[in-house]
Amino acid sequence: MTGSDTQAAATRHGVILMASAVMPVMAIVSLVPVLPMLMREFAATPGAAVLVPMMLTVPALCVALFSPVAGWLSDRIGRKRLLVAALFLYGAVGLLPLALPSLPLILAARIALGLTEATIMTVATTLIGDYFDGERRERWITIQTAVTSLSAILLIATGGILGEAFGSRGPFLLYVLALPIGAAAALTLFEPAATARVVARDPFPFRAIASILGLTLGAALLFYTLMLQIGAVLEGVGVSSPAVIGAVGAAANLGVVLGALVFRRLGRVSPRTMLAIGFALAAAGYIGVGTTGTFWPVAVMTVVASIGGGILLPALLTWVLRVLPPFARGRGTGLWTGTFFLGQFLAPILAIALTQATGGLQPTLMLLGWIAATGAAALAAAGWKARRALPTG
Repeated sequence: MTGSDTQAAATRHGVILMASAVMPVMAIVSLVPVLPMLMREFAATPGAAVLVPMMLTVPALCVALFSPVAGWLSDRIGRKRLLVAALFLYGAVGLLPLALPSLPLILAARIALGLTEATIMTVATTLIGDYFDGERRERWITIQTAVTSLSAILLIATGGILGEAFGSRGPFLLYVLALPIGAAAALTLFEPAATARVVARDPFPFRAIASILGLTLGAALLFYTLMLQIGAVLEGVGVSSPAVIGAVGAAANLGVVLGALVFRRLGRVSPRTMLAIGFALAAAGYIGVGTTGTFWPVAVMTVVASIGGGILLPALLTWVLRVLPPFARGRGTGLWTGTFFLGQFLAPILAIALTQATGGLQPTLMLLGWIAATGAAALAAAGWKARRALPTG
């Protein structure tokens, strides 16, 4: 990236990238309110009990698998054209289920949606790294974390309203939003100069980001496990009201926003120290939820864990963008995005396996909490050792 790139990037570019980053969130949460309606609609279809929930989860799996490919493509053919094409395809494919008559066809459309979603998430994030440096980059990453968390609350509510008004296919109308965003991206975004100078012989710096990817997988598992299990946790303490469960979920998303703001306020703290703080808060939340048996402590500690997650996400993404050279930024961001969404896909599987091994959900959450606490201590020690090694003169 050249200095002219940084000067050319303005608020309007960041806003379009933020709007683009909301699209993958929409693919995951917009159908949540109509899941029971879809189960009834396709009750006669063989395998519906598995296939209908897969409509929600398969785009995330596609992101996990295809994001590295999307990143590689963005390094080879350019960011802008790939993002604009993906946004238009996302809107078109997202709207298809309004007219598709069968569950297998809708599932196929959702797989195609996941491929475009992987491209949008990877390229939009890569462009943040291309367009902005230093504090400006950290500010936009913080905004991205906050916007995606807040949009999840709004999109679930909107999906419910559309489902109430138009039936089980109503939430698919939301995907039309991608079309004006794609038009705005085509008219406003520019291709970073760095992507025009890719040298195929340059080695990809995998060793530099391997540890960050490992930490990202752990952070994603922590971020999603409690989020996805909060209904079961609350039922375990005698709360089964969907409204109350939804309110706790909304509070958890607000906790993520608060964590992102904390990340922004901490400013010059080293990456390892920042991650140590995030993992420590996640550990405290998990252990708290795992040891208490009443509603309010569970709700409060869920928010504490979410604050930790809100610190971890921008801290890890900032770190990986800082380490990646411009020629490898697309591929590296694709690997990071794929790793994070792999954690989302694996989180419920891990929870089931650990629950069977430990004998319950609360022991599972406590175990994960202690693992997170161990990671926080190791990161804090590594950060302290790195500071001690710095020259003092």
